[in-house]
Amino acid sequence: MKKVLVTGGCGLIGDHVCSGFLKKGFKVIAVDRQPSDYNASKENYKFYQAKPSDKNAYADVFMNHQIDTVIHLACTADNDFGHIITDSNIRESASCDSFIYRYAIAHDVKQFILISTTQVYQMPKTREPLREDDYCKPVTNYSKLKYDAEQTMIKDIGKAHEMVLAIVRVAPVYTKDFAGNLEAKITDPKDGTKFVYRTGEYGFHMCCVHNLVDFLLTFVQAAEDQSYNGIYNMADKNLTMASEIIEYMKANHRIGVVLQRNPPNTSLNMIKQLIDNKEMKVNYRFLDFTRILTNNMFDISKASKYCSFRWNVKNTK
Repeated sequence: MKKVLVTGGCGLIGDHVCSGFLKKGFKVIAVDRQPSDYNASKENYKFYQAKPSDKNAYADVFMNHQIDTVIHLACTADNDFGHIITDSNIRESASCDSFIYRYAIAHDVKQFILISTTQVYQMPKTREPLREDDYCKPVTNYSKLKYDAEQTMIKDIGKAHEMVLAIVRVAPVYTKDFAGNLEAKITDPKDGTKFVYRTGEYGFHMCCVHNLVDFLLTFVQAAEDQSYNGIYNMADKNLTMASEIIEYMKANHRIGVVLQRNPPNTSLNMIKQLIDNKEMKVNYRFLDFTRILTNNMFDISKASKYCSFRWNVKNTK
């Protein structure tokens, strides 16, 4: 029975990832700063309490278990981090990066999967989907944190010729119960009012957590050698329209009045204000009004070999 270590294994994403692997017959070790009841009573599940920076605790986990696969979810927004990413979060992530990849090499881990973010990309002016080899320009705290983690992993594990190495760049996530990222797309941060431009026929590329879990389950079972190494974009099959977000909120959460507005005038002054906006750098859910109608997408054709992307905002659970 293969053994999977999930760092950040008791957060929103971690709970579902651990549950998915348990259902497929894996032994799962979850490490997180706080326990969760989600998988606690399930067979073949073991929890260790530790902060991401707790080097000694992680050393004990690697020493006491023959781990086949590491899914590195620690220091991830909407999992063990909130949507405000501080300098302290960045330091904690860097501390974890300083040892976890080397531990994986030292203990002959066969697969290492880092959960990163689509925020690392420089968003294009065109509507061409962003591919894994497109230019990266991390400008927010979270994108810098994850890009640094990517680079450290490549440096530390890149020469481990036996290990399968994957970076999964995930779009903002949601489930039926977790609406924070979706709600932020229709919420004016100035006063908290809900709004939509015209009829809401513009969209955002999001990621249902269950699509991510499906991908990880299939990838781990398929990836037997380094031909599977690389970066994988992870998002839903289609954009989630603003109008669909409103219907989702009405069906699953409280939303109240939604104002109908005309599209914004993206003047040079607005763009300058955005550049100087400190909130944009720390808030993972920052709503960029200069790009709200661009319908940017991420190319998921590479990941689609392992995932049908069957989940969306209408059928999420």
